[in-house]
Amino acid sequence: MKIYALTGSSGTGKSHYAALLAYQEGIDYIIDDGLFIGGNRIMAGRSAKREITRMAATKRAIFLDPEHAAQVRKTINEVQPHSILILGISERMISKIVNRLELPPVQKFFRIEAIATPAAIAKAVEIRKKENRHVIPIPTFALERDFPGYVLDSIKSFLRGGKNQPARIHQAEQSIVRPLYSTLGSYYISEHVLEQIAAYEAERMAGIARCNKVSITNSRKGMIVNLDIALAYGPDHFFPRLLKNLQLEVKHKMESMTGLQIFHINVTARRLVTPSG
Repeated sequence: MKIYALTGSSGTGKSHYAALLAYQEGIDYIIDDGLFIGGNRIMAGRSAKREITRMAATKRAIFLDPEHAAQVRKTINEVQPHSILILGISERMISKIVNRLELPPVQKFFRIEAIATPAAIAKAVEIRKKENRHVIPIPTFALERDFPGYVLDSIKSFLRGGKNQPARIHQAEQSIVRPLYSTLGSYYISEHVLEQIAAYEAERMAGIARCNKVSITNSRKGMIVNLDIALAYGPDHFFPRLLKNLQLEVKHKMESMTGLQIFHINVTARRLVTPSG
């Protein structure tokens, strides 16, 4: 099974160009926003665009729900596709999807900037900001059961063959939907809340006496969380393993609860607390 990926910022037109890219590269199936799509139908999954909050949509898109991931994995195993194109905003997001669905490593990454013109990308971003319209690369009739009341319109694309494809025209129909969460306004998560989540999860672990300080910074690849902790003395505590488990646990819980991407968890142990204080 060959895995391909198309990455680009949200709203740049990935879903619209996915059918063109799949046609040019001879790719059989597409994974987009929680859906496993084959030809003109949804094979498995639930669209992130059906979620009522943007946070829930993010979790749905990366298959964080075990039942959702298991359903799509089962269908992929039954279909045994020759190739799949995965859409995501970053290579990190693609990696999460690949891991959750237990797929082979990505063989080739495509950037939306290499497929669409700057003018087309700018137009797609403008439409997303003004109208919050999203494209799903399947016909409207295939969505009516899954999106009652959501479907706004359909568009038809005429896709020409690529360099190694015969010069012929292929017609692809796509659907435009407006997710429910787009009508509910924006939401914000305070940095103080994120710090509290990290501190709470750290202090829940056996072997951690307390979390003295949490600081959070942003990077292009995601958030960086810095934890300053005190260790609790114990004869069974192997501190290197304890600190590693702390990193993994805090990262998992913060991403699960917020849908945000955590790039690094840095832990500094500055004190060892003994039973006597």
